[in-house]
Amino acid sequence: MSYPAISIKGLTKDFSIGMRGVKLRAVDDLNLEVGDNEIFGLIGPNGSGKSTTIKVVLGLLDASVGECQIYGKPSHTVAARHSVGFLPEAPYFYRYLSGRELVRFYARICGVSRGNIAKQVDEVIELVGMTEAAHRRVGTYSKGMLQRIGLAQALVHDPRLVILDEPTAGVDPLGSAAIAEIIRELKRRGKTVLLCSHLLAQIEGLCDRVAILHRGKLVREGRVDDLVQEKDAQSLVVEGLSAEGRAAVEKTIAEQGGTLCRVEQPRLSLDSLFLQEVEQREAARSTDSQTKGGTQ
Repeated sequence: MSYPAISIKGLTKDFSIGMRGVKLRAVDDLNLEVGDNEIFGLIGPNGSGKSTTIKVVLGLLDASVGECQIYGKPSHTVAARHSVGFLPEAPYFYRYLSGRELVRFYARICGVSRGNIAKQVDEVIELVGMTEAAHRRVGTYSKGMLQRIGLAQALVHDPRLVILDEPTAGVDPLGSAAIAEIIRELKRRGKTVLLCSHLLAQIEGLCDRVAILHRGKLVREGRVDDLVQEKDAQSLVVEGLSAEGRAAVEKTIAEQGGTLCRVEQPRLSLDSLFLQEVEQREAARSTDSQTKGGTQ
């Protein structure tokens, strides 16, 4: 039987705050599925529940209600976590170790057999482009190099599912492009990648599907192309049309000597879709709060 990489059903997570037992709901009845061998983007503003969701998937937090599975196994079990590699947003690595020593250390922690450690370490260091710097101490690495060696430690035990939380945070555009290409290579190798990022242009260019969270709830989910396409609108792409004829209708295009090349559906950027969805819900929430306040 084939299982999805991640299956989340009815996930709710509450935290107790203060001394009076007040509950803060970080995730609210979330249902989400990440298929095998896809790049899935999880996006949302700060406080939307992304980090809490990831911690439940990793087995670092227990759900208040609902369940989460990794390839059919409950996410809180050790057996499920054998299939997972993780790079946190702000990893802390032992600065006095070389890059190679660091990856080797994590290989041993993750249970890579002694006979395979050297081979696995060399392969992932080469994959992330750190072969030349692998002998240097981690404390001398730039931000981009730290992220790459972090990717290596997440991959050294050959996991089926890789979870990356802001993998390009603080990295320059060249470094970001290199990390994006590594993520594409992981997909080509059959891996599943769950990616959290605030760089929506990168998410749009990388991910097969995305989910937008807002205040712990799932707002939208689906294929990127489907979400950003404006289905009720069409655009005309014209060649050879004079400046005077640009505002003309289709009949006038021919009269002005232009050529109608194609008719297509215009796309929103993922940034625009994200802001639109969040702003609509904030406005609705504000209106609802005012309405309730006026009736009291």
